[in-house]
Amino acid sequence: MTDVVFLLLIFFLLTSNVTSTIDITLPGAKGMASTQSNTIAVSIDARGRHFIGTTQINPEYLALELKRSFEQTPNAIIILRAEEDVALKKAVNVLDVANKEGYPIVLAVAPK
Repeated sequence: MTDVVFLLLIFFLLTSNVTSTIDITLPGAKGMASTQSNTIAVSIDARGRHFIGTTQINPEYLALELKRSFEQTPNAIIILRAEEDVALKKAVNVLDVANKEGYPIVLAVAPK
């Protein structure tokens, strides 16, 4: 439970300054903004396409692509940006891959 609260706190601290991402509509939530700059944005659009930054990737190679991204930005935190209408299963898959690899990850939402 503490881990979830900590991740939510980090999420709210990080979500305000995400750059190099595709334009999607995020679900809304209340929270604090962040100025964290070393983030890796993983986005899922309404059509189910996956992106790291603005580069479209094959979801089957998500672990490999994240490993490459963490080699370039070792202390980064993943910001998962899933569009409002994305199936929860797709977002959970990204969370699962990040957790298996030990990468810190938070879910981005739009401020209410």
